[in-house]
Amino acid sequence: MITDIHFLLTYMCNAQCDHCFVYSGPEAGGTFTLSQVQEVLEEAKKLGTVKKICFEGGEPFLFYPLMIRGVEIARHMGFDVSVVTNAYFANSTRDAELWLEPLARLGIASLSISEDLFHQDEGKETKPQWALAAAERLNIPVGTICIEKPAVEDETDYQQEKGKPVIGGSTLLKGRAVENLLEGLPVRPGKEFSECPHEDLKKPSRVHIDSYGHLHLCQGVSMGNIWDIPLSALVKNYDPESHPICGPLLKGGPYRLASQYLDQKEGQYVDACHFCYVTRQKLLCKFPEYLAPPQVYGLKDEEA
Repeated sequence: MITDIHFLLTYMCNAQCDHCFVYSGPEAGGTFTLSQVQEVLEEAKKLGTVKKICFEGGEPFLFYPLMIRGVEIARHMGFDVSVVTNAYFANSTRDAELWLEPLARLGIASLSISEDLFHQDEGKETKPQWALAAAERLNIPVGTICIEKPAVEDETDYQQEKGKPVIGGSTLLKGRAVENLLEGLPVRPGKEFSECPHEDLKKPSRVHIDSYGHLHLCQGVSMGNIWDIPLSALVKNYDPESHPICGPLLKGGPYRLASQYLDQKEGQYVDACHFCYVTRQKLLCKFPEYLAPPQVYGLKDEEA
């Protein structure tokens, strides 16, 4: 039962963080139009189960008028609305208030601000702090998102019953993180990763939608395209067992996915996300409808 819909309002971002799941950056495209936002919201209403709408990216504040109008429409339709940002616009607390006041007036349920070393310098008061102070002054419910770089917590710290190193940090190893953050991390045989530990692929409650129409069950794993099949119909007809990516993942995780489609399934991986992501990269040409868009795999459309 889908209760939360997250708009990837744009893949464009002023930053290009090493951990980014969807390869956002200044050169990325894929931005919603206002009519597309409205169509998604109307379809969400048809489902009858959706309660929450979130606007994120990329960086949604790069398309500020579109974001504000989208929030306004969603609030008018009765949805709880949240927004995620890196607060690039906050040159001072007073300036941040100017940007955030319309969200306060519209009564958003929450504002989440990225505040970690991917987004600011350690020990330096910067834009996230100014935006946090502004949100608090405006009585906007606000919190922070802190993504930690993956690392071995302690070389002597092992799960004794399994003998596996404990990996700390909250970065999920997919997207740009696979390209930039694997160095020095211990690996394990692929056969050990027999389940998906992070997403409920059988009965998803939260999905992401991008302007290309892809309904993401996980970043880069699409239920289908809502511009081809209306969102309400796509969700109601979703059969996880017959989905060519979700089906194998449900039966046996990344190892089953690789075993089912690839001749070479053995290898060494840091975690399940790492194994799943690199397997999906190898299957892009086989399942372009379900492994999409190319943007999430670090490719341009013509490279897919």
